[in-house]
Amino acid sequence: MVLKKIRRKVERIITKPFKKPPRKPSIKPPSPCPSPPPEPPPAIMNRRPTHPFIFPESHSAVLPDPSPFFSPNLLSSPLPTNSFFQNFVLKNGDQPEYIHPYLIKSSPSSLSISYPPLFSTSAFTYQIFNADLTISAVDNPDPNQTHKISSINDLSVTLDIPNLRFYLVRGSPFLTCQVMQSVTLSFSTIHAILDFTPNSSKTKYKINFNNGQTWVLYASSQIDLTHEMSKITSLPFSGIIRIAILPNSDLKLEQVLDQFSSCYPVSGDAVFSSPFCVEYRWEKKGWGDLLMLANPLHLRLLDHNSSNKILDEFRYKGIDGELVGVTGDSWALKTDPVSVTWHSIKGVKEESYPEIVEALVKDVNDLDSTSISTKSSYFYGKLVARAARLALIAEEIGHVDAMPKVQKYLKDTIEPWLDGTFDGNGFVYDKLWGGVITKQGCQDSGADFGFGIYNDHHYHIGYFLYGIAVLAKLDLVWGRKYRPQAYSLMADFMTLGRGGNTKYTRLRCFDLWKLHSWAGGLTEFADGRNQESTSEAVNAYYSAALMGLAYGDTQLVSTSSLLLAMEIHASQTWWHVRDDGGLYTQDFTRENRVVGVLWANKRDSGLWFAPGEWKECRLGIQVLPLSPITEVLFSDTGFVRQLVEWALPALAREGVGEGWKGFVYALEGVYEKEVALEKIRKLSGNDDGNSLSNLLWWIHSRDEGDQGYEGGGKHCWFGHYCH
Repeated sequence: MVLKKIRRKVERIITKPFKKPPRKPSIKPPSPCPSPPPEPPPAIMNRRPTHPFIFPESHSAVLPDPSPFFSPNLLSSPLPTNSFFQNFVLKNGDQPEYIHPYLIKSSPSSLSISYPPLFSTSAFTYQIFNADLTISAVDNPDPNQTHKISSINDLSVTLDIPNLRFYLVRGSPFLTCQVMQSVTLSFSTIHAILDFTPNSSKTKYKINFNNGQTWVLYASSQIDLTHEMSKITSLPFSGIIRIAILPNSDLKLEQVLDQFSSCYPVSGDAVFSSPFCVEYRWEKKGWGDLLMLANPLHLRLLDHNSSNKILDEFRYKGIDGELVGVTGDSWALKTDPVSVTWHSIKGVKEESYPEIVEALVKDVNDLDSTSISTKSSYFYGKLVARAARLALIAEEIGHVDAMPKVQKYLKDTIEPWLDGTFDGNGFVYDKLWGGVITKQGCQDSGADFGFGIYNDHHYHIGYFLYGIAVLAKLDLVWGRKYRPQAYSLMADFMTLGRGGNTKYTRLRCFDLWKLHSWAGGLTEFADGRNQESTSEAVNAYYSAALMGLAYGDTQLVSTSSLLLAMEIHASQTWWHVRDDGGLYTQDFTRENRVVGVLWANKRDSGLWFAPGEWKECRLGIQVLPLSPITEVLFSDTGFVRQLVEWALPALAREGVGEGWKGFVYALEGVYEKEVALEKIRKLSGNDDGNSLSNLLWWIHSRDEGDQGYEGGGKHCWFGHYCH
């Protein structure tokens, strides 16, 4: 599937996007804008259907069966498809996942934990799984039985193997295991045990390995352990076992582990408690205070007015940066509001209008829905969003003559996908996992870049939502007619509710612990989930927020804006590689200004469709689509200069696509407006989701004052579809 995905993406993205559509000589200039239809009364505009719209159900021939790994009580609800634990429920369920700060790997009747060392070069960096400790119950009558996922939460997953229940809570320095009934336990290791020391009550054991690691095992009551060279065995025991590595074998930090060993989390959820705030709440058992670990973005957003105490010296290493101890069974993560605007944030200079209008007239005249050849939900969605950008540019600079043709094009391209009349593809509903997939994706796991196996959902749908939001803004009657379909499409990745009363899994792509999205879908990967284009993820939540503005849905605006802000923060934290950032190793930082593909357990300079040396592609895939929110994503002018200066030399390579050049020049315009403008004027083509009009709009909106935040109305359709 991966090879098919790479081959398909190379073919479609590198060769096709930059061919300009043939201009139709028979197209006449657009007629004057007709009078808009009267605005419907608010009571009619906000009326909700009795039952949310669902796309027609279809059976997939390529989706995996979830029943071997999920407990029966979970199978009646929509299931996660892009989750931090996804490898545990795919194929044999035996690929590791990064449950910070440990890599966890489940095998039949056992679970292995690794505090992974980091391997890094200038091209990639990843964590190495070593089975530091493997835990199992002895004399298991069914040693080949697979594990079961018995509980799912935003910040945790509960994994059961015979007689053992593991509370895998992200950010816990302890691995917590509940031994359900009195059994003999086995703890094996790939290392040699050099020292094995119990306390007087045999509720704590300190274990030193020949690789320099020191692990500490805690028990809720006395446990009798004996050891051989690489194996520890218990007498029959039931209760709670907690295991933690002692960071750097530092004896001072052992006291911290001792202090917090008696309080353990069994689950964790994220609550949207107030605007631009996510609150973490853990369910804990035992006694005392709870100790968790915060990643660098958590520390930046953590409300320091709270009662949480940061233990700055208690640190664990990891690929996402150092993880720091924080006490408390709830955290509040707060971010500044992000501007969600239809038009440019800083405004377009009036003297530039004639140049933009000239490009706009040509781009609009070239719109022809009958000439679209692609059936791909991704490339089709990009064309829809491209046209929607033309409409908003025309609106912003007051060129109303362009509006009728763009609106007709948007209707002609969007309606067949919402009506189910599009020839050759379309959206359908998958009941097995619970989500929107495509007709092509039902039969071919590689079609639509894996959309049928839940890959890239926020990318594809985000483009459609952008077009829907713009058309609903311009044509209220159309917006009212297609609102049920629009909200159903949006709910595929924006649902907040959970359980059997929902049609979609909770926030399909968004990781509420890492605070960014994953795109990997239902494919097993050795390094966990992945995401390539952060800017397309940003576009998804931005487009959902715009849809909230179009429909006056303040709750949708608020939730989307929060996810949008978090996605931007995470992009700037982990994808944007600053030369003085210090997050990654010196070799990787020296050669990279942006990550190609970010995996849960790896950072790669290469892309799915291009090698790492194609720096213009790496920059471009983190910029497209170019829109008002791009300015927020690339708000650090100093970093933008670093990024452009890193990528510019790659444009001298033979065969560089004009579309990729356009994105490099767009960012160059952030700090060298006139230089970038001259380069853009000389381009002979653009990306299939971009246009000369859009590039000129971007360049000519670089200087003036802030425009502020545009709000929405009071009624909430979002709650009806997504709770």
